Amino acid sequence: MTPSSAASAELLSVARAVALEAGALVLEARRGAVEVAAAKSSSVDVVTQVDRDAESLIRGRLAELRPGDAFFGEESGGGSGTSGLTWVVDPIDGTVNFLYGIPHYAVSIAVVEGEADPQSWRALAGVVVNPPTGEVYSAAAGGGAHLGDRALRVREAVALDQALVATGFAYLAATRAEQGAAVARLLPLVRDIRRMGTASLDLCAVAAGHIDAYFERTLSPWDHAAGALIAAEAGAAVTGVPGARADHRFLLAAHPELARMLAPVLADATDF
Repeated sequence: MTPSSAASAELLSVARAVALEAGALVLEARRGAVEVAAAKSSSVDVVTQVDRDAESLIRGRLAELRPGDAFFGEESGGGSGTSGLTWVVDPIDGTVNFLYGIPHYAVSIAVVEGEADPQSWRALAGVVVNPPTGEVYSAAAGGGAHLGDRALRVREAVALDQALVATGFAYLAATRAEQGAAVARLLPLVRDIRRMGTASLDLCAVAAGHIDAYFERTLSPWDHAAGALIAAEAGAAVTGVPGARADHRFLLAAHPELARMLAPVLADATDF
């Protein structure tokens, strides 16, 4: 059964409340010393104890508020449910920014119909909170995207050479080398490139019109579940490799006309 708009609004309310609580925890923790707790896929792919504490809080609150739902988080993995809904969570997106004290990191919480698979899920609600700035981006399926109470809309399409494009890089050195080569090929064709370090906020920046487009490879489901819905509800086309939805292989978000111009350029420059 497809959830109603009222049900999606209720899910959004839960996501917002839990994300704000987790954001307050993260912000308070950043006032003290922050240290690396462990490395994951590479020595620069790090996790802090605050990541773990924030996800524990989120998982616990969702278990209280939505006991029948499944869970899929970056730090603690998955948990099954009975409702057909799954919460997809990144407790701190942009952990390196957080570690260095750069005020561009986020708590990202989305709820999807189905399993935590971008190729099959239907995103119902998503919230991205930037704790240092207090920005709260949100969207419910069919209900539009918002920054606080302000409705968001992507920038009108521009010519390729006028497009401000954001991207991000993987943690593995070999993949980063490929991505760097792709950016070098793209840079002469666009206005400029931005690399800000937080995928969820980059997608929200597309929604808010702060950038024209964003693309990246190697994203995990928790990196884009909420932000992609927010961008799409603001009018962006969010696409993946040809014939597929956005996933770890590739994600592009932009005004639909600009996306049509960028997609073949990126396909030529990027090894999917």
